[in-house]
Amino acid sequence: MADISKDILKEMYKRMNEARAFEEKVSYFFARGMVHGTTHLSIGQEASGVASCMALNNDDLITSTHRGHSQVIGKGIDLNKMVAELLGKYTGYCKGKGGSMHIADVDAGNLGANGVVGGGHGISVGAALTQQMKKTGKIVLCFFGDGASNEGSFHEALNLASVWKLPVIFYCENNLYGMSVPQGKAMNIKDVADRASSYGIPGYIIDGNDAVEVYTKVGEVAKYVREGNGPVLIESKTYRWLGHSKSDAQIYRTKEEVEEWKKKCPIKRLRSYLIENKIMTEEELDRIEKDAKQAIEDAVEFANNSPNPPIETITEDVYA
Repeated sequence: MADISKDILKEMYKRMNEARAFEEKVSYFFARGMVHGTTHLSIGQEASGVASCMALNNDDLITSTHRGHSQVIGKGIDLNKMVAELLGKYTGYCKGKGGSMHIADVDAGNLGANGVVGGGHGISVGAALTQQMKKTGKIVLCFFGDGASNEGSFHEALNLASVWKLPVIFYCENNLYGMSVPQGKAMNIKDVADRASSYGIPGYIIDGNDAVEVYTKVGEVAKYVREGNGPVLIESKTYRWLGHSKSDAQIYRTKEEVEEWKKKCPIKRLRSYLIENKIMTEEELDRIEKDAKQAIEDAVEFANNSPNPPIETITEDVYA
């Protein structure tokens, strides 16, 4: 058994269930035209996004991705403001103007999701340099996908962070596909973590569907980075059950492959771990699942009762 307190495991299970319930609700809304633009769901990746954030200190920073709902929920975001943002309400994090791909809460250490593939690389390095220069003791966790590891920004960021020994964890959520392109057709290596050696930094591979493993390894790496040893690359092997976005016909993979990965459901795995190790009972876990679903319903009610952005604010928060 990993040395993780019951309170942390309980909160982890709650946030993972909130992430699943939130995205199921988003999928429902999108299908009915209630969410505009596009949205990218991370159902199946909850352990990777939630447990990694929970292994950080509360005042540490993250940069999120276009598939970032479980990541920001893991960081402890206000669900009311999050749902309000997706429904375009004035009470949302970006006052209803950002939507799914731009959830941000700078005060809470969430420097923002990003619609640009690899967009968080440069932001995380800049934020890490700030922490180093100001000696805050904070570190940065930079989320990105396997596809983004082929972007020039990835290599530039790792190189500079390595040279300056910046306090940043580069965290690759490898769900095997960059949009519709299998990893094997986009890079000539099996593991993204191998690229760490090119920059003289440690690289680790973890089972991204195992919340306990994710929490434990990110916690170990966070301590290493916080002590001034420079950056680390972690590759979290996981899988998205649904398409790249809502318009994805998913003709590039088989239903059998998806079903095999569903057997590795991160929420069910954590539930089994908690029961088998007599940490929590089935009744306790059932209650958490029920409360998580209710929290999302409460957030939907908050959003529905919130005002739309006033027309006179149309030019506010716009940069030219």
